[in-house]
Amino acid sequence: MERGEGTRPVPSGADRPAGRATGGRGPAQLAVLAAAQFVIAVDFNIVHVALPSIGTAAGFSEHDLQWVVSAYVVVTGGFLLFGGRAADLLGRRRMFVTAALLYAVSSLAGGATDEPGVIVAARAAQGLGGALLFPATLSLISTLFAEGPARNRALAVWGAMGAFGLCAGSLAGGVLVDAFGWAAVFYANIPPALAIAAGALLLFPADPAREPGRRFDAPGAVAVTGGATLLVYTVVRGPQAGWGSVEVLTAGALALLLLAAYVRRERSCRDPLTPPRLLRAPGVRTAVPTALVFGATFSALPYFLTLYLQRVAGLDPLATGAAFLWPALVVAVGARGGEWAVGRLGAAATLRHGLAAGALGTALLAVAMSEDGGYPVLLPGLTLLSLAQGAVWTALWIVAADGIEPGDQGVASGTASTALQLGGALGLAVLVAVANAGTSGAVGDASTAAGADGLRTTVFVIAGTLLAAALAYAARGRGLRKTAPTLRS
Repeated sequence: MERGEGTRPVPSGADRPAGRATGGRGPAQLAVLAAAQFVIAVDFNIVHVALPSIGTAAGFSEHDLQWVVSAYVVVTGGFLLFGGRAADLLGRRRMFVTAALLYAVSSLAGGATDEPGVIVAARAAQGLGGALLFPATLSLISTLFAEGPARNRALAVWGAMGAFGLCAGSLAGGVLVDAFGWAAVFYANIPPALAIAAGALLLFPADPAREPGRRFDAPGAVAVTGGATLLVYTVVRGPQAGWGSVEVLTAGALALLLLAAYVRRERSCRDPLTPPRLLRAPGVRTAVPTALVFGATFSALPYFLTLYLQRVAGLDPLATGAAFLWPALVVAVGARGGEWAVGRLGAAATLRHGLAAGALGTALLAVAMSEDGGYPVLLPGLTLLSLAQGAVWTALWIVAADGIEPGDQGVASGTASTALQLGGALGLAVLVAVANAGTSGAVGDASTAAGADGLRTTVFVIAGTLLAAALAYAARGRGLRKTAPTLRS
């Protein structure tokens, strides 16, 4: 059943689409939003190459060094839903600027110290910045750009910049550490963070007055943030501490209790953090499982590809970072292709074919990952899966925003992005266990055939998961087409 344009209320104030209320500033606004996604993506990866240097300079133990990465992941995953609702109720521009400034301050703190605890705290603060910035950015796209071709195009540009940022982060980390030392990977975030904050103040419309009667559900926010944070912590910590350890079991039990309390709270709250109407929206119901699959597959794949390139193919960190430039460019092309596909084929076909193409590309990549192989033989599979990744990424966020009222766009994007983070954490934990099976635990160790075989088997598992998801969408394709009828241009 088609949904006509006249059936939806006309937004007002800051919720009007760009081009109608912003004086033609849409391209400049999109540049700021795309730059914000670039900052988020770069910050996620930029410290990886610097970890050995950080560990040596700050005196981290081998056991504690992983928290430079994990602190960011845990806090981001735990606060995304909170960040989404905060953008809706407290103001999108306000939260965007706050998050950008938090990035700048925490990056300064992280680079200016050699104390392990302060570095981990700075990474946690950067994670909070990401949890506030990501849903604010998505909700601004969904409210500044009219649903249909304009929004699809904006999401494609935004997604392409994110893909480029993920790969640029790895390369920039290698260059900065080599030229200026490990602190540069923190300081590099400061200029772009300040620039996007200034751009938001200059280009985005002021936040409208808070809607009368709408309150921020503080108890619900505390419960879901604590529960989500502990759940991500459990998944991240489990492989290191052991799934049966007291620490992991306690964190997991507390996570379930807090999430159960959140669900109970939402059923009785007059103004819930996650409105039931949102969870019943077809787009959100489609986007959440898609985000889980995306996080567990496409998002996890670079970890294992990095191990293969360094430990099996023998590339140094800088060459490994450079090896991701081609996938970044191809993902950007795929993101624009996803915009085209959704407009002409619909969301269902784009997701279905994108996941199937990703499965085929990932399988080709696995076949090429031999002990004596090099980078060129990886390119066919890497190219196909990168095109598919870009297309699925764009379609995912188009579907997540479809049919959602402006006042709920932040929490809708926060819900889907929480699923993305949880899928990535859980998927990586499971896939690392698969890669380590039959080895001494040094996944990808080039000294043994079992290490290379473990990486190859893991990539085949990723391909199988993508294929299963594609088949699932094919089985329910008719229902999915109805989730985004206005996406056809």
